[in-house]
Amino acid sequence: MGISTHLQKVALLAVLILAGIVSQAQVRVSGTVYDRTQMVRMAGVSVMSNSGAGAITDSLGHYSIIVPVTDSISFSYQGKPTMKFAVREIPFNRPFDMSLHVSVMTLPTVVVTEKMRGYKFDSLERRNEYRKVFDYAPDYLTSGGNGVGAGVNLDALLSIRKIKRMEAFRRFLERDEREKYIDYRFNAVLVKKITGLQSPALEAFMKEYRPSYELLLSFETEYQYYKYIRDCGRFYTGNNTSPHQ
Repeated sequence: MGISTHLQKVALLAVLILAGIVSQAQVRVSGTVYDRTQMVRMAGVSVMSNSGAGAITDSLGHYSIIVPVTDSISFSYQGKPTMKFAVREIPFNRPFDMSLHVSVMTLPTVVVTEKMRGYKFDSLERRNEYRKVFDYAPDYLTSGGNGVGAGVNLDALLSIRKIKRMEAFRRFLERDEREKYIDYRFNAVLVKKITGLQSPALEAFMKEYRPSYELLLSFETEYQYYKYIRDCGRFYTGNNTSPHQ
């Protein structure tokens, strides 16, 4: 009986030690957080654990947190937490992605980068290069004429063809500048991110729903512009009514 009792104590001690080791073992949980469409990655989402560890998703929606195996984690965005997920039930060999029930209205604003600002610099350089064209404004009447008529500039009247060519060239430069602005705003990376479309449907969609320069200027906020792309994408794939209704 004495030996049996001793073995039981040893076994119990071993179990307690093993349980202590397991409870102290930590693992890394990582993944990506998306909105409810599972197409838009969400930045600024809080990842919290019962033990006090925490992390925040980056600009691409990625997160990484080290927690005990016995812990639980939850996700929170704008004060709205999700249910808790037991760490021991999370597969450690693949990313633990999460989709939050968040509408596009609560998505963060796109951050302006140096590359995006390059469009304005290119436009300024171009206008400096063609300043004579953009600032061209011929005077048909001058205060000091050649003694003919009431101060009529005969050189201007004799250069109507040149004036028309300059004005046509200026209109061409302005149209080309507007088209480049549309290309800059309505780009494949942004459209793919919002609509989830893949090639060749992506190219067909961008050709069919390419906005005009005036339409782009009519959007007061980035949200309105993104919503336009989202609604057009849903209509294009047959998941919604016309975006103009």
